[in-house]
Amino acid sequence: MNKEKYLADRAALYNSAQQLIAEGKIDEANAKMKEIEKLDADFDAACKAQANLNAMQGNTRVLDIQNMSVRVEGQVIDTMNGGAAEPEDIHNTIEYRKAFMNNVLKGAAIPAKFVNADANTKTTDASAVIPTTVMEKIIEKLEASGMILPLVTRTAYKGGLAIPTSSVKPTASWVAEGATSDRQKKTVATAGNITFTYHKLRCAISVSLEVETMALSVFETTFVNNVVEAMTKALEQAIISGSGTGQPKGILTETVATGQNIDVAAADQLEYATLVNAEAALPLAYENGAVWLMTKKTFMAFVGMVDGDGNPIARVNYGIAGKPERSLLGRPVILNDYMSSYAGTVAQDTIVAALFNMKDYVLNTNYQMTIKKYEDNDTDDMVTKAVMLVDGKVVDKNSLVTIKKKAVAG
Repeated sequence: MNKEKYLADRAALYNSAQQLIAEGKIDEANAKMKEIEKLDADFDAACKAQANLNAMQGNTRVLDIQNMSVRVEGQVIDTMNGGAAEPEDIHNTIEYRKAFMNNVLKGAAIPAKFVNADANTKTTDASAVIPTTVMEKIIEKLEASGMILPLVTRTAYKGGLAIPTSSVKPTASWVAEGATSDRQKKTVATAGNITFTYHKLRCAISVSLEVETMALSVFETTFVNNVVEAMTKALEQAIISGSGTGQPKGILTETVATGQNIDVAAADQLEYATLVNAEAALPLAYENGAVWLMTKKTFMAFVGMVDGDGNPIARVNYGIAGKPERSLLGRPVILNDYMSSYAGTVAQDTIVAALFNMKDYVLNTNYQMTIKKYEDNDTDDMVTKAVMLVDGKVVDKNSLVTIKKKAVAG
């Protein structure tokens, strides 16, 4: 499959799906979208295969019968008995993946050759490293799931290192032609370093399918879904409102810059001026990329608002897939369940909505995850928990504007 044919076929399928949606044939349109996904996957596989074939071109392979070895450019890279072969990732072998499955489902011990081979698995809180293949699926799904996680900046720095802010969000400056200049330093309040520490995230998970007949592929899919569901909720909660003590520091626990907090008194309805004042408090330099953060209940309170001409303030559009696209004064709204709603009883000085550029939050993750089984003595249940090292911080709080409810409402 060449690129021209791929693009032509994809355009034809896309146009067909668009036409079906216009005709109200949603099921048939969904089928066309599945064909587009398959076409994308096939083209990606073809590109990878071609790249691998191109990499092999020009390699000079000489078979050394006497020494029973294969040489490439005069260097032995593999022998017939495998003695000089590059050691494979033991956590990615079928044997280890099956041992891991038996450990999770039946409590069978991980064979010593797998446990002792990894010098990193010396913590008493972890008994089994999640197989590499499964871990890659977890990472991929974590990055694509949830409402908050896909929006923040993701890094994998080593814990304990002080990272300069400029290396996370680089800046540039204009220099005259043929001239030199002093190094330009970031002058905002967050200039300096940010240090990521180790915060242990532990989420209890369960696999309730029949264990006697479970295939390896079914187990791994179920395991990934359980871990991702638990981890996503915990990570997103920390990103929004984490205390910074024993967990990442959340966006709403940052102290906003002077003049970037809007106080509102308890009232039956929100006022249009609240939105205007919040937008006015957002510096022009941080205008691009900022989004609203609030609960669905708070957004619905805004939906009922009208301007002086009686036009709705909020907009809810529906894209090609029928997914709601919410906005306030033209700015996207990201709904979440990790904040307090404006309606109802809340504690005094509670943030009920915020403006923020999610790329200004950095989530630092250790991509090696481990699991441990233990017995709950109160219920006699066997619990499996996943453990991951995580930290996160706001690296530039100047895009943060908060709306804070001052009084207690009933």
